[in-house]
Amino acid sequence: MIESSDPTRNRQLAFFKEIDAVKLIQRQTVLMDGSRRENDAEHSWHLAIMVWLLAETSGQKLDLARMMQMALIHDIVEIDAGDTFCYDEEGRKTQYARECKAADRIYAILPEQQGSRLRELWDEFEARETPESKFVAAVDRMQPLLHNLCTDGQAWRKHGVKREQVLERNAPIADALPDWWEEIQAWLKPTFDELERENEPES
Repeated sequence: MIESSDPTRNRQLAFFKEIDAVKLIQRQTVLMDGSRRENDAEHSWHLAIMVWLLAETSGQKLDLARMMQMALIHDIVEIDAGDTFCYDEEGRKTQYARECKAADRIYAILPEQQGSRLRELWDEFEARETPESKFVAAVDRMQPLLHNLCTDGQAWRKHGVKREQVLERNAPIADALPDWWEEIQAWLKPTFDELERENEPES
């Protein structure tokens, strides 16, 4: 490991090394070309660009820089906690506790002021109380949904996810991006009509 004579720089270097592991965490979401599953680093990058561009056309007054930061750091905790599939009811029961423990460790690697700032951003994202955190959380749900629509529901098929689950999980999109949610529901219909036909028992 490279080392600096500056203690602050050493803590930053340690953090940079630690977060490299985000590239190794596979999600259930399949790339839009259907070739493989995406990893957390790819998801965070994709999410940040979506937040940026969607915020610009949303007509809302939002702190874009803060939202971009949230998008980029929100899944770092999965280095320790792992990726919890959003339709895994059992996994979601312990998800927040696991991720809080991970946040305590990982963000503390940084110099105190920077680590506290990233932890505050993560806590804000998780609480979903500010306009910015609600917007980022909505786009965070929208991103894998679009992946599934582009792959004819590949991950939904694999895990037996139902139409009602997808509608319930993604309902927060309506608050942040109502026009998008209206169109997404129209896109969902033929995908789930087909999935449900495939699962109909033979007569």
